[in-house]
Amino acid sequence: MAKGQTTVSDFAVAPRRSRSVEQAAIPADSASKLAELSTETRNADQPQEPALLGPETDQPANRLIAPTQEARRERATARALQREDSRVRLRDLKRARDRESKHYVNCPLDYDTKMRLQKASIENDVKMTLIMKAAIDQFLKDNGY
Repeated sequence: MAKGQTTVSDFAVAPRRSRSVEQAAIPADSASKLAELSTETRNADQPQEPALLGPETDQPANRLIAPTQEARRERATARALQREDSRVRLRDLKRARDRESKHYVNCPLDYDTKMRLQKASIENDVKMTLIMKAAIDQFLKDNGY
């Protein structure tokens, strides 16, 4: 591939989030009640752990679930840079595509020809511009151009 050329496969695509069937079926009010009940039953089944004393009381023990403010900031910065890079590449791809396709030719057609062209386009599920391009190309080939 030529240097600086961008294709659609260069863009990052986020994976879809799987939505739990249980979450979709339970309304918000009953979901919060269900969460309260499940924590109460979980707390009744498990022995209580002593509360942490000192400055770390506000932060949870598990760092994987709640990362530090610095880690969150680093991840947010990395994601923002990746989005910006993808946005720039997509913009460049659109500009390159527009540069290739913007050679318009105005062609006045009589009403009957336009209706025939429109009918052919609808019946064959092809754009009118493609039919016109193919017809012009065929004419040019037949006449040695």
